[in-house]
Amino acid sequence: MAEMLQKNDRRTKYCGEFTKEDIGKEVCALGWAAKTRDLGSLLFIDLRDRTGIVQLAFDTQTPPELIEKAKKTRTEYVIAAHGVVRPRGEGAVNKTMATGEIEIFVTEFRIISAAQTTPFEILDDSNVRDDLALKYRYLDLRRQVLTKNILMRHEIALAAREYFYKNGFIEIETPMMIKPTPEGARDYVVPSRIHHGHFYALPQSPQMYKQLLMVAGFDRYIQLARCFRDEDLRADRQPEFTQIDLEMSFVDQNDIMDMIEGFVTYLFKKVLNRDIPGPLVRMTFADAMNRFGSDKPDTRYGMEIQNISDVVKNSAFSVFSSTVQSGGSVRAIVAENASEKLSRKEIDKLTEHAKGIGAKGLAYIRWVEDEPTCSFAKLLGEGELDAIISKLAMKKGDCALIIADKDKVTLPVLGALRQIVARKLEIIPEDTFNFLWITEFPFFEWDEESGKWVAMHHPFTMPLPECLPYIDSDPASVRATSYDLVLNGTELLSGSMRINDVELQQKMFESLGLSQEEIEAKFGFLVEAYKYGAPPHGGAGIGLDRLSMIMCHADSLRDVIAFPKVQNASEPMSGAPALADEKALSELALSLTDVE
Repeated sequence: MAEMLQKNDRRTKYCGEFTKEDIGKEVCALGWAAKTRDLGSLLFIDLRDRTGIVQLAFDTQTPPELIEKAKKTRTEYVIAAHGVVRPRGEGAVNKTMATGEIEIFVTEFRIISAAQTTPFEILDDSNVRDDLALKYRYLDLRRQVLTKNILMRHEIALAAREYFYKNGFIEIETPMMIKPTPEGARDYVVPSRIHHGHFYALPQSPQMYKQLLMVAGFDRYIQLARCFRDEDLRADRQPEFTQIDLEMSFVDQNDIMDMIEGFVTYLFKKVLNRDIPGPLVRMTFADAMNRFGSDKPDTRYGMEIQNISDVVKNSAFSVFSSTVQSGGSVRAIVAENASEKLSRKEIDKLTEHAKGIGAKGLAYIRWVEDEPTCSFAKLLGEGELDAIISKLAMKKGDCALIIADKDKVTLPVLGALRQIVARKLEIIPEDTFNFLWITEFPFFEWDEESGKWVAMHHPFTMPLPECLPYIDSDPASVRATSYDLVLNGTELLSGSMRINDVELQQKMFESLGLSQEEIEAKFGFLVEAYKYGAPPHGGAGIGLDRLSMIMCHADSLRDVIAFPKVQNASEPMSGAPALADEKALSELALSLTDVE
Protein backbone atom coordinates (compact mmCIF):
# COMPACT_ATOMS: atom_id res chain seq x y z
CA MET A 1 0.00 0.00 0.00
CA ALA A 2 2.87 2.39 0.74
CA GLU A 3 4.50 4.19 -2.17
CA MET A 4 7.90 5.71 -2.74
CA LEU A 5 8.34 9.46 -2.61
CA GLN A 6 8.40 10.68 -6.22
CA LYS A 7 10.69 13.30 -7.75
CA ASN A 8 7.82 15.75 -8.04
CA ASP A 9 6.90 15.33 -4.36
CA ARG A 10 8.63 18.54 -3.37
CA ARG A 11 6.96 20.54 -0.63
CA THR A 12 5.61 23.86 -1.88
CA LYS A 13 5.05 25.16 1.64
CA TYR A 14 4.69 23.81 5.12
CA CYS A 15 1.10 22.93 6.00
CA GLY A 16 0.53 25.85 8.34
CA GLU A 17 1.85 28.41 5.85
CA PHE A 18 -0.86 28.19 3.17
CA THR A 19 -3.04 31.32 2.97
CA LYS A 20 -5.69 32.94 0.79
CA GLU A 21 -2.82 34.30 -1.32
CA ASP A 22 -2.26 30.73 -2.58
CA ILE A 23 -5.79 30.28 -3.93
CA GLY A 24 -5.64 28.93 -7.50
CA LYS A 25 -2.05 27.67 -7.18
CA GLU A 26 -0.97 24.09 -7.76
CA VAL A 27 0.87 22.89 -4.67
CA CYS A 28 2.39 19.88 -2.96
CA ALA A 29 1.97 19.26 0.77
CA LEU A 30 3.68 16.59 2.87
CA GLY A 31 2.98 15.43 6.40
CA TRP A 32 0.99 13.17 8.69
CA ALA A 33 -2.75 12.50 8.63
CA ALA A 34 -4.03 14.06 11.83
CA LYS A 35 -7.71 13.26 11.20
CA THR A 36 -9.94 11.89 8.43
CA ARG A 37 -13.63 12.64 7.89
CA ASP A 38 -15.57 10.48 5.41
CA LEU A 39 -18.91 12.15 4.61
CA GLY A 40 -19.84 9.90 1.69
CA SER A 41 -19.56 12.17 -1.31
CA LEU A 42 -17.02 14.29 0.53
CA LEU A 43 -13.78 13.21 2.20
CA PHE A 44 -11.47 15.42 4.23
CA ILE A 45 -8.01 14.73 5.67
CA ASP A 46 -6.28 17.10 8.09
CA LEU A 47 -2.62 17.06 7.08
CA ARG A 48 -0.16 18.01 9.84
CA ASP A 49 3.48 19.00 9.99
CA ARG A 50 5.52 21.06 12.46
CA THR A 51 3.86 24.34 11.42
CA GLY A 52 0.22 23.31 11.73
CA ILE A 53 -2.61 21.72 9.74
CA VAL A 54 -4.06 22.17 6.27
CA GLN A 55 -7.23 20.47 5.06
CA LEU A 56 -7.11 18.13 2.05
CA ALA A 57 -10.42 17.87 0.19
CA PHE A 58 -11.86 15.13 -2.05
CA ASP A 59 -15.32 15.48 -3.65
CA THR A 60 -17.44 14.29 -6.55
CA GLN A 61 -14.92 15.77 -9.01
CA THR A 62 -12.16 13.55 -7.62
CA PRO A 63 -11.33 10.42 -9.67
CA PRO A 64 -12.72 7.25 -7.97
CA GLU A 65 -9.31 5.57 -7.70
CA LEU A 66 -8.00 8.59 -5.78
CA ILE A 67 -10.99 8.53 -3.44
CA GLU A 68 -10.43 4.83 -2.85
CA LYS A 69 -6.80 5.39 -1.94
CA ALA A 70 -7.69 8.28 0.37
CA LYS A 71 -10.30 6.15 2.16
CA LYS A 72 -7.52 3.75 3.18
CA THR A 73 -5.73 6.54 5.03
CA ARG A 74 -5.63 6.25 8.82
CA THR A 75 -4.36 8.69 11.42
CA GLU A 76 -0.58 9.20 11.45
CA TYR A 77 -0.10 7.85 7.94
CA VAL A 78 2.62 9.80 6.10
CA ILE A 79 1.15 11.41 2.98
CA ALA A 80 2.17 13.30 -0.13
CA ALA A 81 -0.66 15.32 -1.68
CA HIS A 82 -0.73 17.47 -4.83
CA GLY A 83 -3.62 19.73 -5.64
CA VAL A 84 -5.04 23.19 -6.09
CA VAL A 85 -5.63 25.62 -3.22
CA ARG A 86 -9.22 26.80 -3.10
CA PRO A 87 -11.41 28.71 -0.63
CA ARG A 88 -13.50 26.63 1.73
CA GLY A 89 -17.22 26.40 1.09
CA GLU A 90 -19.67 28.85 2.65
CA GLY A 91 -20.08 28.07 6.34
CA ALA A 92 -17.03 25.78 6.35
CA VAL A 93 -14.44 28.39 7.40
CA ASN A 94 -12.60 27.43 10.61
CA LYS A 95 -11.51 30.63 12.36
CA THR A 96 -9.54 28.69 14.99
CA MET A 97 -7.02 27.52 12.37
CA ALA A 98 -4.41 29.65 10.62
CA THR A 99 -5.34 27.85 7.37
CA GLY A 100 -9.05 27.76 8.16
CA GLU A 101 -10.13 29.78 5.13
CA ILE A 102 -8.64 27.48 2.49
CA GLU A 103 -8.21 23.83 1.57
CA ILE A 104 -6.29 21.83 -1.02
CA PHE A 105 -8.43 20.06 -3.61
CA VAL A 106 -6.35 16.91 -4.16
CA THR A 107 -5.41 15.82 -7.68
CA GLU A 108 -2.55 13.42 -6.82
CA PHE A 109 -2.22 11.43 -3.60
CA ARG A 110 0.30 9.00 -2.18
CA ILE A 111 0.57 7.08 1.09
CA ILE A 112 4.32 7.17 1.72
CA SER A 113 4.27 5.27 5.02
CA ALA A 114 1.49 3.47 6.89
CA ALA A 115 1.24 3.68 10.68
CA GLN A 116 -0.18 1.24 13.20
CA THR A 117 -2.64 2.48 15.79
CA THR A 118 -0.81 4.80 18.19
CA PRO A 119 -0.81 4.08 21.96
CA PHE A 120 -2.72 7.34 22.49
CA GLU A 121 -4.43 9.94 20.35
CA ILE A 122 -2.24 12.79 19.14
CA LEU A 123 -4.38 15.59 20.57
CA ASP A 124 -3.39 18.84 22.29
CA ASP A 125 -5.89 18.28 25.08
CA SER A 126 -4.96 14.62 25.52
CA ASN A 127 -5.06 13.30 29.08
CA VAL A 128 -2.55 10.55 28.40
CA ARG A 129 -0.48 9.42 31.39
CA ASP A 130 2.97 11.00 31.67
CA ASP A 131 4.77 7.67 31.70
CA LEU A 132 3.06 6.56 28.49
CA ALA A 133 3.58 9.91 26.76
CA LEU A 134 7.29 9.91 27.63
CA LYS A 135 7.76 6.30 26.56
CA TYR A 136 6.48 7.32 23.11
CA ARG A 137 7.92 10.83 23.24
CA TYR A 138 8.40 10.99 19.46
CA LEU A 139 4.60 10.67 19.15
CA ASP A 140 3.93 13.08 22.01
CA LEU A 141 6.08 15.68 20.24
CA ARG A 142 3.68 15.59 17.28
CA ARG A 143 1.12 17.35 19.44
CA GLN A 144 0.96 20.95 18.24
CA VAL A 145 1.34 22.40 21.72
CA LEU A 146 4.69 20.64 22.23
CA THR A 147 5.79 21.25 18.65
CA LYS A 148 5.21 24.98 19.15
CA ASN A 149 7.21 24.91 22.40
CA ILE A 150 10.21 23.26 20.74
CA LEU A 151 10.03 25.72 17.84
CA MET A 152 9.87 28.68 20.24
CA ARG A 153 12.87 27.32 22.12
CA HIS A 154 14.71 27.30 18.80
CA GLU A 155 13.68 30.92 18.18
CA ILE A 156 14.94 31.90 21.65
CA ALA A 157 18.30 30.24 21.01
CA LEU A 158 18.51 31.90 17.58
CA ALA A 159 17.70 35.32 19.07
CA ALA A 160 20.40 34.83 21.71
CA ARG A 161 23.03 34.12 19.11
CA GLU A 162 21.88 37.04 16.94
CA TYR A 163 21.96 39.52 19.82
CA PHE A 164 25.28 38.52 21.31
CA TYR A 165 26.99 38.15 17.91
CA LYS A 166 25.86 41.69 17.07
CA ASN A 167 27.40 42.88 20.32
CA GLY A 168 30.84 41.47 19.62
CA PHE A 169 30.64 38.15 21.45
CA ILE A 170 32.54 35.11 20.20
CA GLU A 171 31.00 31.65 20.53
CA ILE A 172 33.57 29.24 21.95
CA GLU A 173 32.96 25.65 23.02
CA THR A 174 34.40 24.47 26.32
CA PRO A 175 35.15 20.84 27.26
CA MET A 176 32.37 18.41 28.16
CA MET A 177 34.73 16.13 30.07
CA ILE A 178 36.53 18.03 32.81
CA LYS A 179 38.34 17.53 36.08
CA PRO A 180 35.97 16.71 38.98
CA THR A 181 35.65 19.56 41.48
CA PRO A 182 33.41 18.45 44.36
CA GLU A 183 31.66 21.77 44.92
CA GLY A 184 27.91 22.41 45.01
CA ALA A 185 25.76 19.68 43.47
CA ARG A 186 27.06 16.18 42.78
CA ASP A 187 29.01 15.66 39.57
CA TYR A 188 28.16 13.10 36.92
CA VAL A 189 31.44 11.22 36.57
CA VAL A 190 32.89 9.43 33.52
CA PRO A 191 35.55 6.74 34.05
CA SER A 192 38.67 6.88 31.91
CA ARG A 193 39.59 3.76 29.90
CA ILE A 194 43.19 4.89 29.49
CA HIS A 195 43.80 6.18 33.01
CA HIS A 196 42.36 3.47 35.22
CA GLY A 197 40.93 4.74 38.49
CA HIS A 198 40.70 8.30 37.16
CA PHE A 199 37.49 10.05 36.22
CA TYR A 200 36.22 12.97 34.22
CA ALA A 201 33.23 14.98 35.36
CA LEU A 202 30.50 16.40 33.18
CA PRO A 203 30.50 20.18 33.74
CA GLN A 204 28.00 21.74 36.14
CA SER A 205 28.88 24.95 34.28
CA PRO A 206 31.79 26.15 32.14
CA GLN A 207 32.77 28.53 34.97
CA MET A 208 36.55 28.16 35.16
CA TYR A 209 36.99 27.68 31.43
CA LYS A 210 35.20 30.88 30.54
CA GLN A 211 37.31 32.76 33.09
CA LEU A 212 40.41 31.29 31.44
CA LEU A 213 39.10 32.56 28.10
CA MET A 214 39.13 36.05 29.62
CA VAL A 215 42.75 35.52 30.65
CA ALA A 216 43.42 34.37 27.07
CA GLY A 217 42.09 37.68 25.73
CA PHE A 218 38.71 36.66 24.28
CA ASP A 219 36.98 39.50 26.08
CA ARG A 220 33.41 38.64 25.06
CA TYR A 221 32.51 34.95 25.17
CA ILE A 222 29.14 33.29 24.54
CA GLN A 223 28.10 29.65 24.43
CA LEU A 224 24.87 27.69 24.56
CA ALA A 225 26.42 25.38 27.08
CA ARG A 226 25.22 21.97 28.16
CA CYS A 227 25.46 21.57 31.94
CA PHE A 228 24.95 18.59 34.23
CA ARG A 229 24.05 18.26 37.91
CA ASP A 230 23.28 15.06 39.76
CA GLU A 231 20.52 16.41 42.00
CA ASP A 232 16.91 15.67 42.83
CA LEU A 233 14.50 16.78 40.12
CA ARG A 234 11.44 19.03 40.18
CA ALA A 235 9.25 20.89 37.69
CA ASP A 236 11.94 23.52 36.92
CA ARG A 237 15.01 21.27 37.21
CA GLN A 238 16.56 18.59 34.99
CA PRO A 239 19.85 16.69 35.42
CA GLU A 240 21.07 18.04 32.08
CA PHE A 241 20.20 21.53 31.00
CA THR A 242 21.31 24.36 28.74
CA GLN A 243 22.40 27.83 29.69
CA ILE A 244 23.19 30.86 27.58
CA ASP A 245 26.62 31.33 29.09
CA LEU A 246 28.50 34.61 28.77
CA GLU A 247 31.56 36.38 30.13
CA MET A 248 32.93 39.90 29.58
CA SER A 249 36.26 41.58 30.34
CA PHE A 250 37.11 45.20 31.21
CA VAL A 251 33.60 45.85 32.47
CA ASP A 252 31.80 46.40 35.75
CA GLN A 253 28.59 44.91 37.09
CA ASN A 254 26.39 47.57 35.48
CA ASP A 255 27.89 46.91 32.04
CA ILE A 256 26.98 43.22 32.28
CA MET A 257 23.50 43.89 33.62
CA ASP A 258 22.86 46.46 30.89
CA MET A 259 23.99 43.96 28.25
CA ILE A 260 21.60 41.35 29.59
CA GLU A 261 18.74 43.84 29.79
CA GLY A 262 19.36 44.60 26.13
CA PHE A 263 19.10 40.90 25.37
CA VAL A 264 15.81 40.59 27.29
CA THR A 265 14.36 43.53 25.37
CA TYR A 266 15.53 42.15 22.01
CA LEU A 267 14.36 38.61 22.76
CA PHE A 268 10.83 39.41 23.88
CA LYS A 269 10.25 41.81 21.01
CA LYS A 270 11.56 39.37 18.40
CA VAL A 271 9.92 36.18 19.69
CA LEU A 272 6.72 37.41 21.39
CA ASN A 273 6.40 40.93 19.96
CA ARG A 274 6.27 42.19 23.56
CA ASP A 275 7.90 45.40 24.76
CA ILE A 276 9.78 45.00 28.03
CA PRO A 277 10.10 48.44 29.65
CA GLY A 278 13.50 49.26 31.06
CA PRO A 279 15.52 49.70 33.03
CA LEU A 280 14.59 46.53 34.92
CA VAL A 281 13.82 46.90 38.62
CA ARG A 282 16.71 46.21 41.00
CA MET A 283 16.37 44.99 44.59
CA THR A 284 18.96 43.90 47.12
CA PHE A 285 18.90 40.39 48.55
CA ALA A 286 18.12 41.77 52.02
CA ASP A 287 15.20 43.83 50.72
CA ALA A 288 13.80 40.86 48.75
CA MET A 289 13.92 38.60 51.80
CA ASN A 290 12.32 41.20 54.08
CA ARG A 291 9.52 42.05 51.64
CA PHE A 292 8.86 38.70 49.97
CA GLY A 293 10.65 36.01 51.99
CA SER A 294 12.45 34.83 48.87
CA ASP A 295 15.54 35.68 46.81
CA LYS A 296 13.46 35.03 43.69
CA PRO A 297 10.17 36.79 44.46
CA ASP A 298 7.18 36.85 42.16
CA THR A 299 6.27 40.54 41.96
CA ARG A 300 3.19 40.11 39.78
CA TYR A 301 1.08 40.44 42.93
CA GLY A 302 1.41 42.18 46.31
CA MET A 303 0.85 40.51 49.68
CA GLU A 304 4.24 41.67 50.91
CA ILE A 305 5.56 40.62 54.31
CA GLN A 306 5.04 43.16 57.09
CA ASN A 307 7.01 43.41 60.32
CA ILE A 308 4.77 43.97 63.35
CA SER A 309 7.48 43.38 65.97
CA ASP A 310 7.37 46.96 67.25
CA VAL A 311 3.63 46.65 67.94
CA VAL A 312 3.80 43.31 69.77
CA LYS A 313 7.19 43.51 71.53
CA ASN A 314 5.41 44.04 74.89
CA SER A 315 2.34 41.95 74.07
CA ALA A 316 0.55 39.91 76.70
CA PHE A 317 0.74 37.08 74.20
CA SER A 318 4.09 35.63 75.28
CA VAL A 319 4.78 33.90 71.95
CA PHE A 320 5.04 37.34 70.34
CA SER A 321 6.81 39.26 73.09
CA SER A 322 9.35 36.54 73.93
CA THR A 323 10.21 36.06 70.27
CA VAL A 324 11.01 39.77 69.83
CA GLN A 325 12.94 39.93 73.11
CA SER A 326 15.11 36.96 72.07
CA GLY A 327 16.11 38.61 68.78
CA GLY A 328 13.45 37.18 66.52
CA SER A 329 10.58 38.95 64.78
CA VAL A 330 6.84 38.74 64.31
CA ARG A 331 5.77 39.15 60.70
CA ALA A 332 2.63 38.77 58.65
CA ILE A 333 1.14 38.71 55.19
CA VAL A 334 -2.33 40.09 54.50
CA ALA A 335 -4.48 38.43 51.84
CA GLU A 336 -7.03 41.01 50.75
CA ASN A 337 -10.65 39.94 50.34
CA ALA A 338 -9.62 36.39 51.17
CA SER A 339 -11.43 35.61 54.43
CA GLU A 340 -14.16 33.63 52.64
CA LYS A 341 -11.76 31.45 50.64
CA LEU A 342 -9.33 31.04 53.53
CA SER A 343 -11.70 29.15 55.80
CA ARG A 344 -10.62 27.60 59.09
CA LYS A 345 -10.11 24.32 57.25
CA GLU A 346 -7.88 25.98 54.65
CA ILE A 347 -5.89 27.79 57.34
CA ASP A 348 -5.37 24.46 59.13
CA LYS A 349 -3.82 23.13 55.91
CA LEU A 350 -1.58 26.18 55.70
CA THR A 351 -0.58 25.67 59.32
CA GLU A 352 0.49 22.09 58.64
CA HIS A 353 2.47 23.24 55.62
CA ALA A 354 4.16 25.98 57.67
CA LYS A 355 5.14 23.46 60.33
CA GLY A 356 6.47 21.13 57.66
CA ILE A 357 8.95 23.76 56.46
CA GLY A 358 10.20 24.89 59.87
CA ALA A 359 7.60 27.06 61.64
CA LYS A 360 6.38 26.25 65.12
CA GLY A 361 2.87 27.38 64.29
CA LEU A 362 0.71 29.86 62.40
CA ALA A 363 -1.47 32.57 63.92
CA TYR A 364 -4.21 34.28 61.95
CA ILE A 365 -6.79 37.06 61.89
CA ARG A 366 -9.91 36.54 59.74
CA TRP A 367 -12.27 39.46 59.22
CA VAL A 368 -15.47 37.91 57.92
CA GLU A 369 -18.23 39.46 60.02
CA ASP A 370 -18.39 42.99 61.42
CA GLU A 371 -15.75 42.04 63.98
CA PRO A 372 -12.54 40.14 63.12
CA THR A 373 -11.86 36.72 64.63
CA CYS A 374 -8.39 35.92 65.85
CA SER A 375 -6.72 32.65 66.81
CA PHE A 376 -4.92 34.30 69.74
CA ALA A 377 -7.44 36.99 70.77
CA LYS A 378 -7.97 35.59 74.30
CA LEU A 379 -4.25 35.93 75.02
CA LEU A 380 -4.00 39.60 74.03
CA GLY A 381 -4.23 42.65 76.24
CA GLU A 382 -6.76 45.40 75.75
CA GLY A 383 -6.40 47.23 72.46
CA GLU A 384 -3.65 44.96 71.15
CA LEU A 385 -5.70 43.39 68.39
CA ASP A 386 -6.78 46.83 67.15
CA ALA A 387 -3.14 47.93 67.11
CA ILE A 388 -2.12 44.90 65.03
CA ILE A 389 -5.00 45.40 62.59
CA SER A 390 -4.09 49.07 62.25
CA LYS A 391 -0.42 48.26 61.66
CA LEU A 392 -1.37 45.76 58.94
CA ALA A 393 -3.94 48.16 57.42
CA MET A 394 -6.49 45.34 57.41
CA LYS A 395 -10.09 45.86 56.37
CA LYS A 396 -13.22 43.75 56.40
CA GLY A 397 -12.83 40.70 54.15
CA ASP A 398 -9.07 40.43 54.70
CA CYS A 399 -7.13 37.58 56.29
CA ALA A 400 -3.72 37.91 57.98
CA LEU A 401 -1.28 35.04 58.54
CA ILE A 402 1.31 35.64 61.26
CA ILE A 403 4.52 33.84 62.26
CA ALA A 404 6.83 34.54 65.19
CA ASP A 405 10.36 33.10 65.06
CA LYS A 406 13.92 33.84 64.06
CA ASP A 407 14.11 35.69 60.74
CA LYS A 408 15.71 32.67 59.07
CA VAL A 409 12.41 30.85 59.72
CA THR A 410 9.84 33.64 59.61
CA LEU A 411 10.80 35.11 56.24
CA PRO A 412 11.08 31.98 54.04
CA VAL A 413 7.99 30.37 55.60
CA LEU A 414 5.86 33.46 54.98
CA GLY A 415 7.39 33.67 51.50
CA ALA A 416 6.23 30.11 50.79
CA LEU A 417 2.75 30.77 52.22
CA ARG A 418 2.50 33.92 50.10
CA GLN A 419 2.91 31.83 46.94
CA ILE A 420 0.44 29.15 48.06
CA VAL A 421 -2.21 31.70 49.01
CA ALA A 422 -1.76 33.64 45.76
CA ARG A 423 -2.37 30.47 43.74
CA LYS A 424 -5.35 29.54 45.88
CA LEU A 425 -6.88 33.00 45.43
CA GLU A 426 -6.05 32.97 41.69
CA ILE A 427 -4.61 36.49 41.82
CA ILE A 428 -1.49 35.86 39.72
CA PRO A 429 -1.75 37.48 36.25
CA GLU A 430 -1.02 34.87 33.60
CA ASP A 431 0.21 36.94 30.65
CA THR A 432 2.50 39.28 32.57
CA PHE A 433 6.30 39.21 32.59
CA ASN A 434 7.83 40.80 35.69
CA PHE A 435 11.61 40.93 35.61
CA LEU A 436 13.61 41.74 38.72
CA TRP A 437 17.32 41.99 39.47
CA ILE A 438 18.43 40.72 42.88
CA THR A 439 21.81 42.13 43.94
CA GLU A 440 24.23 42.14 46.88
CA PHE A 441 23.87 38.52 47.89
CA PRO A 442 25.72 37.39 51.01
CA PHE A 443 29.16 36.13 50.03
CA PHE A 444 29.20 33.44 52.70
CA GLU A 445 26.50 31.17 54.07
CA TRP A 446 26.84 28.92 57.09
CA ASP A 447 26.72 25.21 56.31
CA GLU A 448 25.29 23.30 59.27
CA GLU A 449 26.53 19.95 57.98
CA SER A 450 30.19 20.93 57.64
CA GLY A 451 30.14 23.52 60.39
CA LYS A 452 31.88 26.18 58.32
CA TRP A 453 31.28 29.13 56.06
CA VAL A 454 30.89 28.27 52.36
CA ALA A 455 30.61 30.43 49.25
CA MET A 456 26.96 31.21 48.47
CA HIS A 457 27.71 31.73 44.77
CA HIS A 458 31.16 30.30 44.01
CA PRO A 459 34.64 31.04 45.37
CA PHE A 460 35.64 33.19 42.36
CA THR A 461 33.00 35.84 43.11
CA MET A 462 34.28 39.33 43.91
CA PRO A 463 33.17 40.68 47.30
CA LEU A 464 31.92 44.26 47.37
CA PRO A 465 34.97 46.50 47.95
CA GLU A 466 33.53 47.98 51.15
CA CYS A 467 33.14 44.47 52.61
CA LEU A 468 36.78 43.38 52.20
CA PRO A 469 37.82 44.45 55.74
CA TYR A 470 35.22 42.10 57.27
CA ILE A 471 36.17 38.85 55.54
CA ASP A 472 37.87 37.49 58.68
CA SER A 473 36.10 39.38 61.44
CA ASP A 474 32.46 39.26 60.28
CA PRO A 475 31.84 36.82 57.39
CA ALA A 476 28.05 37.13 57.75
CA SER A 477 28.16 40.80 56.73
CA VAL A 478 30.24 40.30 53.58
CA ARG A 479 28.21 40.88 50.43
CA ALA A 480 29.09 39.78 46.93
CA THR A 481 29.21 41.61 43.62
CA SER A 482 26.65 39.15 42.33
CA TYR A 483 23.28 39.40 40.65
CA ASP A 484 20.38 37.14 39.77
CA LEU A 485 17.70 37.88 37.21
CA VAL A 486 14.25 36.71 38.27
CA LEU A 487 11.19 36.38 36.03
CA ASN A 488 7.78 35.76 37.59
CA GLY A 489 9.32 34.11 40.65
CA THR A 490 11.75 31.90 38.71
CA GLU A 491 15.51 32.44 38.75
CA LEU A 492 16.59 32.83 35.13
CA LEU A 493 20.15 33.97 35.55
CA SER A 494 22.94 33.95 38.08
CA GLY A 495 26.12 35.91 37.67
CA SER A 496 28.85 37.90 39.34
CA MET A 497 32.01 39.89 38.93
CA ARG A 498 35.02 37.61 39.35
CA ILE A 499 38.13 38.00 41.45
CA ASN A 500 41.10 38.71 39.17
CA ASP A 501 43.73 39.35 41.82
CA VAL A 502 45.86 36.35 42.82
CA GLU A 503 46.32 37.47 46.43
CA LEU A 504 42.63 38.21 46.98
CA GLN A 505 41.65 34.89 45.40
CA GLN A 506 44.05 33.11 47.74
CA LYS A 507 42.56 35.01 50.67
CA MET A 508 39.00 33.98 49.72
CA PHE A 509 40.00 30.34 49.38
CA GLU A 510 41.56 30.43 52.82
CA SER A 511 38.47 32.13 54.28
CA LEU A 512 36.44 29.19 52.98
CA GLY A 513 38.64 26.84 54.95
CA LEU A 514 40.52 25.37 51.99
CA SER A 515 44.04 24.12 52.58
CA GLN A 516 46.82 24.88 50.12
CA GLU A 517 46.66 21.25 48.97
CA GLU A 518 42.92 21.52 48.30
CA ILE A 519 43.36 24.81 46.46
CA GLU A 520 46.03 23.32 44.25
CA ALA A 521 44.08 20.12 43.61
CA LYS A 522 40.80 21.82 42.73
CA PHE A 523 41.72 25.18 41.24
CA GLY A 524 45.47 25.13 40.67
CA PHE A 525 45.33 25.74 36.92
CA LEU A 526 43.09 28.80 37.36
CA VAL A 527 45.28 30.27 40.12
CA GLU A 528 48.33 29.70 37.94
CA ALA A 529 46.67 31.48 35.00
CA TYR A 530 45.91 34.52 37.14
CA LYS A 531 49.64 35.02 37.65
CA TYR A 532 49.98 35.97 33.98
CA GLY A 533 47.62 38.94 33.95
CA ALA A 534 43.89 38.50 34.45
CA PRO A 535 41.61 41.35 33.33
CA PRO A 536 38.67 42.51 35.45
CA HIS A 537 35.79 40.33 34.27
CA GLY A 538 32.38 38.97 35.09
CA GLY A 539 29.53 37.09 33.54
CA ALA A 540 26.39 35.07 33.94
CA GLY A 541 24.52 31.99 32.87
CA ILE A 542 20.95 32.34 31.61
CA GLY A 543 18.79 29.22 31.94
CA LEU A 544 17.57 28.55 28.39
CA ASP A 545 15.16 25.83 29.54
CA ARG A 546 13.54 27.95 32.27
CA LEU A 547 13.36 30.97 29.98
CA SER A 548 11.66 28.86 27.31
CA MET A 549 9.26 27.37 29.88
CA ILE A 550 8.03 30.80 30.98
CA MET A 551 7.82 32.29 27.49
CA CYS A 552 5.81 29.24 26.33
CA HIS A 553 3.56 29.42 29.43
CA ALA A 554 4.50 25.79 30.08
CA ASP A 555 4.03 24.07 33.44
CA SER A 556 7.27 22.11 33.42
CA LEU A 557 10.71 21.99 31.84
CA ARG A 558 9.61 18.72 30.25
CA ASP A 559 7.33 20.70 27.97
CA VAL A 560 10.23 22.58 26.35
CA ILE A 561 12.83 19.78 26.22
CA ALA A 562 12.58 17.26 23.40
CA PHE A 563 13.61 14.20 25.41
CA PRO A 564 13.46 15.03 29.14
CA LYS A 565 14.28 12.95 32.18
CA VAL A 566 11.68 12.02 34.80
CA GLN A 567 11.75 12.31 38.60
CA ASN A 568 14.29 9.51 39.11
CA ALA A 569 16.58 10.92 36.36
CA SER A 570 15.71 8.13 33.91
CA GLU A 571 14.53 8.51 30.32
CA PRO A 572 11.56 6.17 29.70
CA MET A 573 11.76 6.10 25.92
CA SER A 574 15.33 4.76 25.52
CA GLY A 575 15.62 3.17 28.96
CA ALA A 576 18.61 5.26 30.08
CA PRO A 577 20.45 4.77 32.35
CA ALA A 578 21.25 1.12 31.67
CA LEU A 579 23.73 -1.45 32.91
CA ALA A 580 27.08 -1.59 31.12
CA ASP A 581 28.23 -4.95 29.81
CA GLU A 582 31.07 -6.83 31.44
CA LYS A 583 33.52 -6.10 28.63
CA ALA A 584 33.04 -2.34 28.92
CA LEU A 585 33.47 -2.50 32.70
CA SER A 586 36.59 -4.63 32.34
CA GLU A 587 38.19 -2.15 29.93
CA LEU A 588 37.53 0.57 32.51
CA ALA A 589 38.94 -1.57 35.33
CA LEU A 590 35.57 -1.32 37.10
CA SER A 591 33.41 -3.90 38.81
CA LEU A 592 29.92 -3.66 40.30
CA THR A 593 28.74 -4.94 43.66
CA ASP A 594 25.24 -5.30 45.09
CA VAL A 595 23.49 -4.09 41.91
CA GLU A 596 19.91 -5.34 41.62
